[in-house]
Amino acid sequence: MKQGNVFFKKILAGIIREDEDGFMFQYDSDYLRREDAQPVSLTLPLRDEPYVSQVIFPFFDGLIPEGWLLDVATKSWKINERDRMGLLLACCNDCIGAVSVEQINDDEV
Repeated sequence: MKQGNVFFKKILAGIIREDEDGFMFQYDSDYLRREDAQPVSLTLPLRDEPYVSQVIFPFFDGLIPEGWLLDVATKSWKINERDRMGLLLACCNDCIGAVSVEQINDDEV
């Protein structure tokens, strides 16, 4: 299983996970209680229930670099271009914009 903490403006907003059943994104309950809570994307409105999909959510896929930067990432970290979750966790810790994704290692779970 691959998973990452999703931050919105450096505040933990939720978790994204990939397992054999597909992808799941769920907002953190503490984040949902914040008065200033905002959705990470208009396609992922705030809610208690997890979002589930067979493919990576388009918003998160859009954070992954493209073109020559994707080539650099796949060669440097030896990640298959089709491993979208692997690329998200490797490349999106310090994104341009309000959202970032930080890998959760198995020993942190």
